[in-house]
Amino acid sequence: MSTSGKTAAADLETAASWLPLIIVMLCQVQLSFNAWNVSINGITADLDIPPTAVGTALTTGTFAMASFVLLGAKLGAKIGVRLAFQIGVIIPAIAALLIATAQNGTMLIAAQFLSGMAIAIAAPALTVIIASNYHGKQQGQAIGFLASAIPLAQVVSILIAGVFASTIGWRWSFVMVATIGAVNFLLSWKLSAIAPQKNLVIDGRGAMLSSVAVLLLSVGFTGLNSWGLFEASSNAPFNILGLSPVPFLLVLGVVFFQWFFRWTRDRMDSGSVPLFSLDVLKSNKERAVTYCMAIMLFVGTAASFLIPLYMQTVQGFSGIKTSLSIIPYTISIFIANTLVSRLYDRCSPGQIARVCFVIVAAAMSLLAFTIHNEWGQIVIVIGLVTLGLAQGCIVALVFNTLLTAAPKELAGDVGAWRGLTHNLSGSAGIAVATALAVGFLGFGVSRDAATNPVITPELSAQVNFDNINFLTNDQLAGVIGRTTATPDQKAAAITIFEDNRLNALRATMLILALLALLAVVPAGRMPDFREGDIPVGYPEDDLADA
Repeated sequence: MSTSGKTAAADLETAASWLPLIIVMLCQVQLSFNAWNVSINGITADLDIPPTAVGTALTTGTFAMASFVLLGAKLGAKIGVRLAFQIGVIIPAIAALLIATAQNGTMLIAAQFLSGMAIAIAAPALTVIIASNYHGKQQGQAIGFLASAIPLAQVVSILIAGVFASTIGWRWSFVMVATIGAVNFLLSWKLSAIAPQKNLVIDGRGAMLSSVAVLLLSVGFTGLNSWGLFEASSNAPFNILGLSPVPFLLVLGVVFFQWFFRWTRDRMDSGSVPLFSLDVLKSNKERAVTYCMAIMLFVGTAASFLIPLYMQTVQGFSGIKTSLSIIPYTISIFIANTLVSRLYDRCSPGQIARVCFVIVAAAMSLLAFTIHNEWGQIVIVIGLVTLGLAQGCIVALVFNTLLTAAPKELAGDVGAWRGLTHNLSGSAGIAVATALAVGFLGFGVSRDAATNPVITPELSAQVNFDNINFLTNDQLAGVIGRTTATPDQKAAAITIFEDNRLNALRATMLILALLALLAVVPAGRMPDFREGDIPVGYPEDDLADA
């Protein structure tokens, strides 16, 4: 029998059960289930809190997860992967019950923080479970399915939470999340136990430095739009000689990250155990994968914000109608995540990534030039589906490439790095896209209002064109209706706002398209897939300080 025949036979003989993958995907569905977007109105009315409090609760979970995910990878290895998985499903389930029974905004924030910390332990464990249960081509397929679980969760949450919010109430969405968590906890006993590495040393200073760095960057990006980039706005919690805290937070975050990497390099050079192995990013090729991952998550998350923003503010769609309208986009991401592994034998990672980034840029450009104030164009739907297919391919591809390129048994570290990159790039994408869109809108409206002979300075002062934000047509009519504007002035103001609102979204989409094109350069440096399976665990040298 030929070598290829023996390999094919071996792959068939060693094909593993898909049950561990199903359990991992169900866990990812639980952890990625987003019932917040379609429940905002119900939560704010029920708890008598502003929408910003809901947003704070949602981002609190992201901050907690990103801040502790590098530490979570080591903790998971130390206590055992299955126990880490169990902690990562049962604590978020308890947090979901707390949210379902919450009586104020403080409970929402506390529950989300608790959930985020637990997810930080579970996220790296998911990667290790996949690496330990699947081999060869089956391993690549499993990684694609794992990546597809996030858009799958988005589709499920859009449908279920939307129905619940409109019928029996928003709280039942979180009861369902808790139920999924309980099921996951029971199913976790079906997972093969991976021996804990009880002697694994955890770098406490490295954990502190990385957590502070991520927290500073996350808060800085979150405040980018509301606090101002340079000059402090009235919403800023404090100012430094009139300057916004945002640039100071971002610079401090970068400094702490540099401190963390320097500390980590010194520990590795001295033979001590680091919190995160820099061997994951050892060469330019591995770093190129991270750049591609960060750019795609930045562009993709920003797009997933701009598209609903367009539907709700320009088209006036309700939350449920918006959710239903973006289902083709999320389904296309799921399909691409699942099927991209079929290309691994035919094309190199660099070839796939470069083509997909070009397609992402083309799709964003198509959307920018075809969105209008009327809905129903088939071209928009085609653009969304095309964007989703290319985005899904890249997300699964870069994760698989980085995982297979890791030089040692660092599946947990790769999973942690993926979680960190995902959360930081995602929060930065939304923040920067929001700041750009609002900035373009404000500039255009102020410019056109100043040059329009119908709009008087008195009307501009009443409407406050210098501090404008995205509004629906009804909201805008309400704002102008409270002024002394004449019918002609009202019509002119609405036209100016509608035109510049659309132009702001288009300009932001084009900038994202250009960013996607820039990713073609690092995509060409991505490493080829490594032969053989992904090793599991940490090297013996990492079990104790030298």
